[in-house]
Amino acid sequence: MRIGVIGTGRIGTIHAKTLSRHREVGSLILTDAEPARAQELAHRLGETAAPGMDEIFRWGVDAVVITTATSAHAELIGRAARSGLPVFCEKPIALDLPGTLQALAEVEAAGTVLQMGFQRRFDSGYAGAREAVRSGRLGRLHTLRALTSDQSPPPADWLPLSGGLYRDTLIHDFDALRWVTGREVVDVYATGSDRGPAMFREAGDVDTGAAVLTLDDGTLATVTATRLNGAGYDVRMELAGELDQIVVGLDDRTPIASTEPTGPPAADKPWTGFLERFGPAYEAELCAFVDVVRGERANPCDGREALQALRVAEACELSRREHRPVRLAEIPGVREPVTW
Repeated sequence: MRIGVIGTGRIGTIHAKTLSRHREVGSLILTDAEPARAQELAHRLGETAAPGMDEIFRWGVDAVVITTATSAHAELIGRAARSGLPVFCEKPIALDLPGTLQALAEVEAAGTVLQMGFQRRFDSGYAGAREAVRSGRLGRLHTLRALTSDQSPPPADWLPLSGGLYRDTLIHDFDALRWVTGREVVDVYATGSDRGPAMFREAGDVDTGAAVLTLDDGTLATVTATRLNGAGYDVRMELAGELDQIVVGLDDRTPIASTEPTGPPAADKPWTGFLERFGPAYEAELCAFVDVVRGERANPCDGREALQALRVAEACELSRREHRPVRLAEIPGVREPVTW
């Protein structure tokens, strides 16, 4: 199997390394907007670098992995679909609903595969939470609390391209919430704060956000995020039911300290970022994609799932801007239930 990797930045490098050592992948063709970066990575991995994206399609590959800037995702998904190629793409499909819907239409028309990069679906903690919900261990789920806290903010010049805190960061929590619970969000109320560095205000973004979500069975969820969590990278999900309560992301590296005399000590080596925290999950999702391309398993996260997470993010951004509750029915897109 020959796979084209378009984009060799941080996550593209991780994915290329995973695929290069996979026993079912014979070779890779790497390309990047900065050709020297692709060439350097190809040299290190013993793979081939292409001078541009056109060569990926002209030289012939069996599948494509897209890890470029978000602005290029939709166009590349469409091009791969028209070429009849399976695609793995980092989230999101696009930063807006029209672009997302257009790309999905092209995939559907071509009858090809689009697997989205929501790596938390492959994390053992989130998988354990999903199983706990499915098994009935928690009883009726009444409250869910999710959070994503970055240790330090991204570069200022990247913020205007990110789509904002809800579309870029919390979209992972929205997808995980749906996947773990098997429920859909029906309404949201969101707010945000830009009291941090001025670059967030200049980009029209917030550095900290919070939302209250109501699920279609009445379960309440709170979701929060910040770019300024100096203690470390913190990603958790707490699920409380009538019979039991569990938490994802609580271990000896969770960057939180107890004020109780008998509480656990602060982490000696707190998590610093998502590549470190979710390393095994990133590898597992690419291995799953290889299985999908080989026809050995069903697509674990297709583009319609990404659309649903984006609709929740869009509803939250609308709620933040207009200071009002927003029903998901206000946001365009076809409702697709989670596949259990």
